[in-house]
Amino acid sequence: MGTHTMSPLGLSSTEECVYRFFLRNPGAAVRDAHTAAPMDGEGVHRAAGRLRDRGLLHGSEERTWATDPGVVVARLAEEQLDAAYRTLRRLADPRPILRSLWRDVPAPSLVGGGGVHAGSAIALDRLENLGQALARIDRAAFHADAEILAAVPDRALVPLSTAHTLSLGLRCLRRGVRVRTLLGSRAPIPGTGADHLRRLRSHGAEVRVAEGLSELVLVYDRRIALVPVDAHDIDRGVLCIEESGLVSSLVALFERLWAAATELADLPPSKPDTDSPTGTQRTVLLLMCTATKDEVGARAAGMSLRTYRRHVSDLLALLGACSRAQAALLARERGWV
Repeated sequence: MGTHTMSPLGLSSTEECVYRFFLRNPGAAVRDAHTAAPMDGEGVHRAAGRLRDRGLLHGSEERTWATDPGVVVARLAEEQLDAAYRTLRRLADPRPILRSLWRDVPAPSLVGGGGVHAGSAIALDRLENLGQALARIDRAAFHADAEILAAVPDRALVPLSTAHTLSLGLRCLRRGVRVRTLLGSRAPIPGTGADHLRRLRSHGAEVRVAEGLSELVLVYDRRIALVPVDAHDIDRGVLCIEESGLVSSLVALFERLWAAATELADLPPSKPDTDSPTGTQRTVLLLMCTATKDEVGARAAGMSLRTYRRHVSDLLALLGACSRAQAALLARERGWV
């Protein structure tokens, strides 16, 4: 394909030949254009009619002019970009296609004998670990084009305030997506979380503090919601909900809390991290992130199981984490492992 043809703008080779003919011969008759196009007179007349309908030619059959190329190229390019954008949006969100395919399944298909229809994964999906949850957050944020709602209790702030999720929020804000975040008020915000919130607010995110907030809820475009399986332990997994009634209920709850919440006061400047692990704690931290069992970690560290677990507890407190998975995320963020 030549770099100077008009095919990327949606014109056929015959239409381009006819348009260029009238650029070179303003005021000529349509019947004369067949000399410039590799088609018979009827085909040229049809091409000229299509060009006239699209505003690329004007005048009469006997006297025809080509529309200014600057206007034509800009108009056709915009049409092609709009069509490409619509196609990309359809490809990026294949769920309507998947739903229609499930409707064509003639009989319920039971998965694992548990009585759950195979298509129900669209409405409710259980993500077994934090890594899967973050991947789903990535996907939902990528598709969001209107609004993201986040109700984040303090204990859940740690795994959700990493550099990874910060950059994700900034990208959404730059695309014009509205971001509203509710924070619990029972404990101070960790230094890293405060830094991230400060940057998100500087890019337009809205942040309020709600009394009694205890549940982690993320909602994307009021279509997809993520909530922990266990409100007290995010490591047990996350539920991804696309059932419209459940999502609407979560949105309504968020709106009630938002209406009663107060604006987040100015965040204090971040302080340098003066706490750092000892050499032994670094060893335990590395083993905690890699060893499958405490017994294995304690043996590798050359200490008793009880001493190993005490170091693990100290590290959780030092990092401000409530689980080992959260501690591993924070430790990697700080460059400790």
